[in-house]
Amino acid sequence: MHSLQVGDHIPNFSGTDDNGKIHHLNDYKGKKLILFFFPKANTPGCINEVCNLRDNYTVLNEAGYSLLGVSADTIAKQNKFATKFNLPFPLIADEQKSIINLFGVWGPKNFMGNDYEGIYRTTFIIDGQGVVERVYSKVKTKEHATQILEEV
Repeated sequence: MHSLQVGDHIPNFSGTDDNGKIHHLNDYKGKKLILFFFPKANTPGCINEVCNLRDNYTVLNEAGYSLLGVSADTIAKQNKFATKFNLPFPLIADEQKSIINLFGVWGPKNFMGNDYEGIYRTTFIIDGQGVVERVYSKVKTKEHATQILEEV
């Protein structure tokens, strides 16, 4: 599967968040968007990543960023995850993998000798015109906000 790259224009997409609200890429027109894909709610790496982004949410907002997380979890699982960790940003439940496939972040993985299909932990920085500005395919879950802000 081909992952979107720096300079690619993203077609409008939509997805339903942890509270049942529908988000469209066009909702973020004129704003910088951190769109991060995570494998599965309530797993150690994902907890580290969302909590790091949560703890740095104000700094990221002050730098002009909106945040939107995406995984293939259900709305109920996303809601439980967001509530448990008091997340100030929405989490899209992409059960049909339409956004995940659009960005090319689904494919073969291996964990402890087991092969399976899953989401590649990837973050896209999207400019106000819907163009990929940066891509992070090697996300440092405990330092992701710093990773993003260092390049601003």
